[in-house]
Amino acid sequence: MSTQASVASAIIRLHPGDDVIIATRQLLPGTRIDAEQLVVTGLIPPGHKIATRDIAKGEPVKRYNQIIGVAREAIARGQHVHVQNLGMSEFAREHVFGVDAQPTAYVKEPAHFMGIRRGDGRIATRNYIGILTSVNCSATVARAIADHFRRDVHPDALADYPNVDGVIALTHGLGCGIDTQGEGIRILRRTLAGYAVHPNFASVLFVGLGCETNQIDGVLEAGGLGSSDLKLRSFTIQDSGGTRKTIERGIAMVQEMLADANRIQRVPVPASHLSIGLQCGGSDGYSGISANPALGAAVDRVVRHGGTAILSETPEIYGAEHLLTRRAVSPAVGEKLLARIAWWQDYCARNGGALDNNPSAGNKAGGLTTILEKSLGAVAKGGTTNLVDVYEYAQPVAAKGLVFMDSPGYDPVSATGQVASGANVICFTTGRGSAYGCAPSPSLKFATNNTLWERQADDIDLNCGGVIDGSASIDELGEAIFQMMLDCASGTRTKSELHGYGQSEFVPWQVGVVT
Repeated sequence: MSTQASVASAIIRLHPGDDVIIATRQLLPGTRIDAEQLVVTGLIPPGHKIATRDIAKGEPVKRYNQIIGVAREAIARGQHVHVQNLGMSEFAREHVFGVDAQPTAYVKEPAHFMGIRRGDGRIATRNYIGILTSVNCSATVARAIADHFRRDVHPDALADYPNVDGVIALTHGLGCGIDTQGEGIRILRRTLAGYAVHPNFASVLFVGLGCETNQIDGVLEAGGLGSSDLKLRSFTIQDSGGTRKTIERGIAMVQEMLADANRIQRVPVPASHLSIGLQCGGSDGYSGISANPALGAAVDRVVRHGGTAILSETPEIYGAEHLLTRRAVSPAVGEKLLARIAWWQDYCARNGGALDNNPSAGNKAGGLTTILEKSLGAVAKGGTTNLVDVYEYAQPVAAKGLVFMDSPGYDPVSATGQVASGANVICFTTGRGSAYGCAPSPSLKFATNNTLWERQADDIDLNCGGVIDGSASIDELGEAIFQMMLDCASGTRTKSELHGYGQSEFVPWQVGVVT
């Protein structure tokens, strides 16, 4: 075989103990990698893995110095390692608690951002009026009420209210045909209650049909909310006399809310009021090398400044949870995380699924082979500080520091739960490309590679591909992301906000039986 000239910086080795290296560009058969003293024996797409030694069938394969699967057949040194020869494996993971926990090195002079201080002391990063629905049956009227105030359709509708970011309707497909005492309705009510009191809403209007299982009073009761609060008003279609009258009534109510919502000003507040929801979607082989650890470096800064970061997507930390339990501040916190993993294992079993049905087709095209590999890269978003608590989906997050909130890996469902838990900014990494936004909390998106940035810069707020080509460091990007968080929380609009994303991405988690 004739070999090409040796290619410098064509690969990344993540750990001396790894059995694979990662291609930073497409490599042709015969390419010589002098740093590893090997010759590539097949076509290697960018972001994909190359074996650095001969691996026997059934032998475990390591990346990040962690097992990412076992060889399904013998793999030769220099060969492409992917779905054709690497498979998922079950193996014992040592779940020890707190051995890597360290005291947090808080900064002496925390950073500030220009936030909105509500009358009760809560801090907002945006200033919306929200329209929530108790059931799918009221979704159309809710959207019609909000559409009356759309600046792109009715430019003068909010002309007198420049401090109001908009009137948005968050609708869903649930609310009836559901067990009144079951887990499904508890999660739905917890989610809606979390949005109803989110500080990014100046006021909220709740619209129902009237006869649904998920009664508005039930939502308010579940969230400990008062129906007499003028900032939280509700009514139903049946009581209002039908669709047209309901829309007219809702428009009039929002009109009454606007003047009060407009009477705000941004003031300097400490970064301890940041609550960052961490997401990754459309991941690739670079996610765990560039954007995820860069976001993790920013998260470490958020924590040191007294703020909160919410890691989620339980099926996408599966296989890496042992790294989080090592950072748990107590055995109780570690056990709470393992309890959520156990819940998912049972949930998948009784629904005929499996936690290792990931990665997606796009993930695999980008170089990820097993859920173990994907999870090990995904946990990097959580940085290096202690895991201080674990929450169920949409539970209010009270702790400061890095926490975990249980959720599916599906981004809209997961981020919906994070916002319900109090996240006032979402940070979203992507390697394949994402067109996601979130309301009422703004969503920043970070590309893992230069190619994505060049192709989809219209949707991405920051490129982390410099880690791959050596033009930027994880720490430099972590600082840049932290500053973007502060700017975003101060009112700087994200790419997804400029495109109008956010209303359609409200997707509460549906787990209950629908009858």
